[in-house]
Amino acid sequence: MSTDSGRFPLRLNIPGAVVEMRHGSGGRSMSQLIEEIFLKHFDNELLRAANDQAAFNVSTGRMVMSTDGYVISPLFFPGGDIGSLSVHGTINDVAMSGARPLYLSAGFILEEGFPMADLEKIVISMAHAAHDASVPIVTGDTKVVNRGKGDGVFITTTGIGIVPHNVMISSEQAQPGDAILVSGTIGDHGIAIMANRENLDFETTIKSDSAALHTLVADMVTAAPAIHCLRDPTRGGLATVLNELAYQSHVGMKLDEQMIPVKPAVQALCELLGLDPLYVACEGRLVCICAQQDASRILEAMRAHPLGSEAAIIGEVIEDTHGFVQMETCFGGNRVVDWLAGEPLPRIC
Repeated sequence: MSTDSGRFPLRLNIPGAVVEMRHGSGGRSMSQLIEEIFLKHFDNELLRAANDQAAFNVSTGRMVMSTDGYVISPLFFPGGDIGSLSVHGTINDVAMSGARPLYLSAGFILEEGFPMADLEKIVISMAHAAHDASVPIVTGDTKVVNRGKGDGVFITTTGIGIVPHNVMISSEQAQPGDAILVSGTIGDHGIAIMANRENLDFETTIKSDSAALHTLVADMVTAAPAIHCLRDPTRGGLATVLNELAYQSHVGMKLDEQMIPVKPAVQALCELLGLDPLYVACEGRLVCICAQQDASRILEAMRAHPLGSEAAIIGEVIEDTHGFVQMETCFGGNRVVDWLAGEPLPRIC
């Protein structure tokens, strides 16, 4: 796509401009929006070709593809925004197969009247997140809906990656005797969103854990390629992910509450709001299920990585035809950790 300033004699007045219906019309105004915001910040060779698709070579291995939509409210929150979240979230979904993420696409649905300055801020955040992860955004789409028919901006990202032939990570591979690990404290993202949304003042600012986990996964796979399951506990939190894995693998799970890492501020705010941190979303954490003989090597690799410094072994997989997830509590009793019921924290991603 040409970046010749002579193409558009008047540049976008980004500080004072808003998104208008004409910016989604497919004409000159839309082309100007793409060039002066999206291409300017996402710039790379494949995107610059300005085709309706991106063509690239891939190495040997199995292809992985994932897509996700982001409708978070508020758009900006401590530790991130909808832009960086949309990059991190899809990279993580690809990485949970053990894949190396390669490329992303991004689709934007913009509401008429949305401030152009906020749009650029979101795009810059996405660009930084993609650059830091070395996973470029190579194609995309933009649509504009009438005022009142959206909520500022919604983003859909799709990612692709390559899994080495010797890595076979899947949700139905948990086996009795396996260890259950988590890469860090749980509930940070969901509580950061809720505190910001409800204007709750707290002595310590709770920040989202939003981060791209593919380099952490790469270190784990290097330490032990035979990992059985990987998942990132987003909507529904740790409890729901473990129930999903137990159901898909036809096993049960036994957790130790004392071993599950939770920040004191997150625990306190959960108690204030009547929430259980086990069900609160993360956006920069993963759950790993592996053979007991691999657990210590994987835990060591996780703790050596900046995104896994607080990793812990939190339980084990057990035989259970009912697929229950159980937990030994801090008080010495046991309780069933069931699936999430309802939606206590809507629009957290």
